[in-house]
Amino acid sequence: MENHPLYTRVQVALDSIRPYLIADGGNVEIVEISTDNILKLALVGNCQSCNMSAMTFRAGIEEAIKREVPEIVSVEEIKDL
Repeated sequence: MENHPLYTRVQVALDSIRPYLIADGGNVEIVEISTDNILKLALVGNCQSCNMSAMTFRAGIEEAIKREVPEIVSVEEIKDL
């Protein structure tokens, strides 16, 4: 997965939002970037059980990625890794 051409750019986009997640005891991990540029992410730590995680995912994480890596077609949350 690290050899996907968008991997580094996605990590940079995630790094812009990570401090906020880490401050609340959570984080986000890349699970997969498919060949058709669908990004699959997993929330970890406190973010897994937070009642605001859906909003954080859509309004924070997804927006940061789409702004920095417009080639990503969609961002999906993977639960229960």
